[in-house]
Amino acid sequence: MSFTWRYVVRPDGSFCRVGNLNSSLDNVSDEELARLHPVVRDGEERSAYQCSRCGTGLLLRWRGPLMTGVWMELCLACDAHRPAARAFIHRYRDPDRDPKALPMLFEDWETETMSAHGWAHTPQPEAPPSPAVHLRFVPRGEG
Repeated sequence: MSFTWRYVVRPDGSFCRVGNLNSSLDNVSDEELARLHPVVRDGEERSAYQCSRCGTGLLLRWRGPLMTGVWMELCLACDAHRPAARAFIHRYRDPDRDPKALPMLFEDWETETMSAHGWAHTPQPEAPPSPAVHLRFVPRGEG
């Protein structure tokens, strides 16, 4: 079993990511994936979120990985000194942003943020090799 992420980046810079279990979404185009995950109009709400550390408005608030209970916050005032956050902030605020750079920048920021919350990122285990199939031949009528 394999698991990767597919990212949907919209023209306004908003995005979502979708789990791609066993490469099931590899043949789905970006346009089709965007239709499956419509825009959530939260522009007004986004500015309403305030940083839990300093109280200023957040650039991004994102639920951390499943079962961690962590809300990840991207704050200009609190996170600009962290390397992955700084790179993500730069991309997030750049009007000419490159959507292809988003997945790696986001994942680096996620790893850095989760580490600050005491979580470690472990690599996905390799799939074990298929067991060898042993055929046994017996005379007809005995098997």
